[in-house]
This record gives sequence, C-alpha cells and structure tokens, in this order.
Amino acid sequence: MDFYGKLLNKGGEILNKYLKIALGILSVILLGIGILVVTLIFEMKPNKDEEEKIKIQAEQYLQDEFNDNFEIYDTLYDNMGNFEFEYAAKVRVKKTNTQFLVYYDDETQQMVDTYVADKWADDLKTELSPFIKENFGKKADFFVFFINENIGQELGIDPLHLRSYKEFEIAPTIRITVPRERTEEDERILNEFISYLKSEDILRHGSVIIEYIDENGVILDDEWGKEF
Repeated sequence: MDFYGKLLNKGGEILNKYLKIALGILSVILLGIGILVVTLIFEMKPNKDEEEKIKIQAEQYLQDEFNDNFEIYDTLYDNMGNFEFEYAAKVRVKKTNTQFLVYYDDETQQMVDTYVADKWADDLKTELSPFIKENFGKKADFFVFFINENIGQELGIDPLHLRSYKEFEIAPTIRITVPRERTEEDERILNEFISYLKSEDILRHGSVIIEYIDENGVILDDEWGKEF
C-alpha cells in the first residue's frame, strides 16, 4: 500500500472513530429526551391514591362545615404550580350548581374552601354582565376573582348563612376580555364602569383589567387597567 493509500485508510479509521463517538453522544441525548418525556407524562397524570385521599378529607370537611346540599363531583390535580395545593376536591351546590374547591392548606395545616369567593364572584358576574355587554360589546367576556380565595374563612363567614359581598370591604379583580384592538373610547368606558360600580353601591374597591384578544387567542394589544 502506497503512502496515499495508508493516509486514506488512516483518515477512514479516524472518521469511523469520530462517527462512533457522535452516534454514542446522540444515543445518550435521545435516551435522555425519552426519559424526560416519560417523566413528564408520568408527572402530568394524577395519583389515584392522592385523589381518593382528598375526596375522603373533603367529604369529612363538608360534613363538618356544610350540609347535604353540597356534593363532590370531581378532583383537581395541579401539576403546574398554579395553585396553593396539589390536589383539591371539586364541590358544587346541588340546587344552584355553584362550584368551588376544597383542599388541604399546608400553611394553616387545615382544610379550607373557596366557596365564599366563588359564590361572590358568580353573584358579581351576574350583576355586572348587562353593563359590560352593553358597553364593551356582546362578544366581550369577563370573569371575577379574589386574590385571597379563602376570604370566607378570613372574614369568619358561615357558609350556611352566606351574606352579600356588599356588606364587606372587599376588592375583587374584574378581568374583561375584548375581541378587538384598543380604542380611544375605552378609557371613557372604563371610567364610567368604575363610576357605575361606586354609584350603584356594587363595589367600593377593586381592580379592573382590560385585555384585547381575538377569538383565536391572538393578543391584539397591551392589557391595562385601574384600581379604585
């Protein structure tokens, strides 16, 4: 074998060596990706034992704090860290279908519920809907929420003798979604909305946020809002 033949053969051996190394690295990467995907899929699935555990805890809690008008219909598993809990029982009022959550609060080390917050949010949404639909458009959507979802326990409210939100100094957030871009009229409409809330003795304090998102979920403009 001449010099060039030996050089070519040596080059082939080096190429094969690096190719094997590259394939080995690629195999390790693919294996790691596979393990990661399997782990994510596993973590996204709720644990049946934990679901049963929260149901039992919630059932006892309902017996102690509520009555037979309330029922557990499902569970919620939060694997994204969006809530203060990992597992919660979904509960509803049989007659009105008001839905809320019951879960174990690690901070207070006791069972808590979101009944008052969710009931007041439903009541507010019913009262505010006519104004919002008339002024922001029939396609506008909105929801009401309280930063402190355990506001019922904080205010010492008996869930079986629920009082109106108008009797308390509360400050909920109203998020309005408008399927169009922002206009110059929106500032005026928002100010009129806040004036309406105060003059009609609906809310004295709170926050209103307006976001512009089309029906396909595309953001059309920056969100903005006011506190009052």
